[in-house]
Amino acid sequence: MARTLLIDTDTASDDAVALMMALRSPQVEVAAITVVAGNVPVEQAVSNALYTAELCGSDVPVFAGCDEPLKRELESATWFHGQDGLGDHGFRPTRRTAEHGHAVHALSSCALANPGLEVITLGPLTNLATALLRDPSIAKNISRCVVMGGAPCCEGNVTPAAEFNIWVDPEAARIVMLSGIPIELVGWQLSRYDAALNVDDIEKVLALDTPLARFAIECNSRAREAYLEQTGEHGISLPDPIAMAVLLDPSLALEVSEHDVEIECESVLTRGMTVVDRLNVTRDERNASRWGEVHDHGRPAKIVWKLDVPGWKRLLMESLR
Repeated sequence: MARTLLIDTDTASDDAVALMMALRSPQVEVAAITVVAGNVPVEQAVSNALYTAELCGSDVPVFAGCDEPLKRELESATWFHGQDGLGDHGFRPTRRTAEHGHAVHALSSCALANPGLEVITLGPLTNLATALLRDPSIAKNISRCVVMGGAPCCEGNVTPAAEFNIWVDPEAARIVMLSGIPIELVGWQLSRYDAALNVDDIEKVLALDTPLARFAIECNSRAREAYLEQTGEHGISLPDPIAMAVLLDPSLALEVSEHDVEIECESVLTRGMTVVDRLNVTRDERNASRWGEVHDHGRPAKIVWKLDVPGWKRLLMESLR
């Protein structure tokens, strides 16, 4: 039986590939796509989500959400993904439009109507945090929340200390981490090096010769250039699809451990840093707790440290056929 999934996204190029993976998967039924400002402004992110759903032949409802972080101005990543988030090739929906309701309401309603709901966040956590602030009880109906975000115990991609999704709205990330929701953190670092699509991988995807495969590569054309500029590494880095792969097939997470996760909100230098006490040097009780145990300051999160790279790429290929 398919699991019920809600996707919260700031739809740009890698998000679009993740959406295709979910919408094509027999493992999950996507109940809704909620959209937040992040990589691009929320209106553009909604357009990108609608286009991707159209391409998949899906009528999944798409809801526009928060257009700025809780306490900060939005700082987008159009330099990385292109001004439209999809490499500036003119991709636009021709049939579908967004639903009338707000994403925060849709998220809450979906959680209340679907006990055991799985959630994946592919952008800043503003929508989910706002929903939790309005109704903290929804946390008990979410059985699993995969968060694409953070750079635990390594360098970030927007500052030396922070990954973009957490950095954009660290206050929201802190609220979610302390909410008691079972969190699985899939950091940006898992999408680098051999996990990025290399030239051979890209040729294999294009050889599928399907509209989905062509779109997956074309919409990431600017992201491919930006990844090289940013890291000096060749290829297409796909952090959101990797998070989606872990959600669809948890066995792809080869090394996982449970830890307290703190989000830095005050420091200019380390804003958005995901502080993970991997060695339990603080002797915090949460680092010795089980994933399901809730304490006054949340529960430990599952941190994914190692990915089955061949397995993730196989799943991607299957999704794009």
